[in-house]
Amino acid sequence: MTTPAGGRPRRGRPRSGEQAARRRAALDAALAELLEHGVAGTTMQAVATRAGSSKESLYAWFGNRHGLLAALIERQAEQVNSAVAEAVDRPADPRSTLVTIARNLLTLLVGDVSVALNRAAMTSPELAGLVLRHGRHTTGPLITAFLGRLAGEGHLRTDDPEEAFQLLYGLVVRDLQIRVLLGEHPPGEDDIRAQARTAVDRFLTLAGGRQTPSADR
Repeated sequence: MTTPAGGRPRRGRPRSGEQAARRRAALDAALAELLEHGVAGTTMQAVATRAGSSKESLYAWFGNRHGLLAALIERQAEQVNSAVAEAVDRPADPRSTLVTIARNLLTLLVGDVSVALNRAAMTSPELAGLVLRHGRHTTGPLITAFLGRLAGEGHLRTDDPEEAFQLLYGLVVRDLQIRVLLGEHPPGEDDIRAQARTAVDRFLTLAGGRQTPSADR
């Protein structure tokens, strides 16, 4: 806001930081609407009202409701991929890192946000493609590269890290995500932690090379 000489304050264009904050608030509002009302009940007007913004701003930022949902998917995937990248780069024994990755995957895939976004993606091939591109097709290579590194260091017996990832993913996720998408109550934090440890131990039994002792039991 600017103040002309001798005049009243005059509103100008929001600064870039303010624009970014308003856009984040709109995404937060959209996610809240999606969680409360589902994809069919999430409207641009409802999001604008909740965010304290205007529909015109939403259309300027996202294009339409489809673009708004796409931005939510991309934001969620970015947060998840950042967490995975941080886990594989943090100094730790291989089992502890794998347990962290497994726990993060399960927490994500059966959480309310992921379930809501996946249900939204089921309504649109384009949104489904975004979920795959920013999710499985981005997260997968991060974990695969880490498994390749473990194999090179002798911690895994595999010459195909992608195949090792598929084995790990299958042991970790199993059918839990499908069951939750179909309405089953998701496991709690303690159950997720226990299932992550069990899945990694089974993975290392099948594919493990040189074992590293860990206190995470």
